[in-house]
Amino acid sequence: MKHLYTGFGKRLLDLVLTLPGLVVLSPLLAFVALLVWAKLDSPIFFRQVRPGLDGRPFTIYKFRTMTDARDARGNLLPNEKRLPRFGRILRSTSLDELPELFNVLKGDMSIVGPRPLLMDYFPLYTPEQARRHEVRGGVTGLAQVEGRNDLEFTDRFRLDVAYVDNISLVLDIKIIIRTIAKVIKRENIVMTERALRRRFEESARISIPK
Repeated sequence: MKHLYTGFGKRLLDLVLTLPGLVVLSPLLAFVALLVWAKLDSPIFFRQVRPGLDGRPFTIYKFRTMTDARDARGNLLPNEKRLPRFGRILRSTSLDELPELFNVLKGDMSIVGPRPLLMDYFPLYTPEQARRHEVRGGVTGLAQVEGRNDLEFTDRFRLDVAYVDNISLVLDIKIIIRTIAKVIKRENIVMTERALRRRFEESARISIPK
C-alpha cells in the first residue's frame, strides 16, 4: 500500500493540488514577478541545481530575492548584504518559493518531501541521511513543520528519513495543513544560504569548498 502511494498516488495528489493551484495563484505569481522585476531587475527567477529523487540533479526555480551588488573590484557582496528588505519579505512570506510549483508540475519535486539542499552537501551525507533522496524532494516537508531552519541539520535529516519511512496520504495532508499555518504565522523564517551552509558545516564538522 505504501509503495502504491509513493508512486501513482503521491503523483496524483501533486497534480490535483498543483494544477488548480497554479490557476488560482497565477495573478499572484504575475504580481510578484512584476515586483521582482521592478525592485531587483532581471532575471526574475533564481535557478539552482539541486539533487532530487535518487540524487539526480534538477534545476529548482524560485523568485529572485537578492541584488547583484558588487564591491569596488567587481566581486559580489556577501549574501547578507545583497538581501534587501523586499527580498526578506518574499522569504518570510514564502512567496519566493511559489515557482517551485512548476518543479512539481514537471515531476522534479513533490508538494511534500525532504527539502532539496545544495549539490555540495550530497556527497557528505551518511548512508542513513542519504535515504532522504529515496523520494522526491518537496516544497514543504516534515522537517519544515517541525522547526524549519531552527533545526540542526542532524535533526532535520532524522526527520527527513522518518518521513521516508512513514510516508502516507494522511501524513502528507497533515504536513500541508501545518505548513499553511506556519506560513500564515511566519514562523521559523528562512536563513540566507550562507547561514545554512555554516550550520551544515558546524553540524557535519566539515568545510564545504566554496
